[in-house]
Amino acid sequence: MSRARTARRIAAGAAYGGGGLGLLGAAAVGVFLAEVQLAKRTVGTGQGNPPRADGLYGSEFGGPELSPGPLRLAMLGDSTAAGLGVRRARQTPAALMASGLAAVAERPVQLRNVALSGAMSDDLDRQVSLLLDGDGPPPDVCVIMIGANDVTRRMPPTQSVRLLTSAVRRLRLAGSEVVVGTCPDLGTIEPVYQPLRWLARRVSRQLAAAQTIGVVAHGGRTVSMGDLLGPEFAANPREMFGPDSYHPSAEGYATAAMAVLPTLCAALGVWPESDRLDVSRDEDLLPVAKAASAAAGQAGTEVTGTTTTTARAPWALLKHRRRRQLPAAAAEAEADPEAGPGPGESQGESQGQGPASGTGAGTGAETACGVPGRLKT
Repeated sequence: MSRARTARRIAAGAAYGGGGLGLLGAAAVGVFLAEVQLAKRTVGTGQGNPPRADGLYGSEFGGPELSPGPLRLAMLGDSTAAGLGVRRARQTPAALMASGLAAVAERPVQLRNVALSGAMSDDLDRQVSLLLDGDGPPPDVCVIMIGANDVTRRMPPTQSVRLLTSAVRRLRLAGSEVVVGTCPDLGTIEPVYQPLRWLARRVSRQLAAAQTIGVVAHGGRTVSMGDLLGPEFAANPREMFGPDSYHPSAEGYATAAMAVLPTLCAALGVWPESDRLDVSRDEDLLPVAKAASAAAGQAGTEVTGTTTTTARAPWALLKHRRRRQLPAAAAEAEADPEAGPGPGESQGESQGQGPASGTGAGTGAETACGVPGRLKT
């Protein structure tokens, strides 16, 4: 069965209450579970809590008291969204996105991160409530990164997609734009061996495609995480992944965060590029299931909905956004990795210095500015 057809079945089951379609056939479950346990022993889990990155970014563009005020960015999801494995707040993907958004929009950005390490999609309802149940306004834009734990803990994909789309629906009804970084390709993790690697790649890409169908149907956008870190991991495993060889390093998080940044900015209408089709960049207008399937196999690809529809299916735009040179403020991110961190730690980013990767001066700035070869599109 093609990935597009499988993704349609999963998304349909999520929409209409089905839950019986499993990630793996029964014959593969025993091998899968045995290999999962081996991989967990290999990568280890003793990471501690990720640093808190909540606070104001890009304050050189104005303070909270100035009109129109800061853009409100929220991060939801699992350990990747939380930034597990880095030492400093400014190295987390949420901080990197907040700094990049502030530089592109030339407005301060107020960040709130409610992601939880180890979270599955069934925790998204709680996370959304944390953002919406208070007295303050809802976020202008939310980024969700979820799905890896759903695969490794064998949550039925229809349930996984149903829970994600429910969260997206609540946020969209509250007036927030939503960008989802779909399930990464777990077959790229070095300590994961065959046959688990083949199975993990298959099911994680199927889930990513189904996530895209559900998210786009509710007015959100997706960015494929895919094998974003796969080639880089093979070439530079000590740089791209952290001590547990499972979660990204600071440079790995910068790569993932800046793959999402153009779509994050486009959702708010501040990216210097339209949503129109650009055939010179191998973009296409496809039925949403085909667009979702294509994106799942090519990291950094955006899928966004359109008003185009046929009797058979809605259509979606498959985008490969250009990375542009950010304003000069982003270049100031070339800070000493031992210098002041972000909000909640010291002055650093709260005074608009932006992120630094911690694996070498300028890594975060180079990634944010779109140095060729750093990101896969």
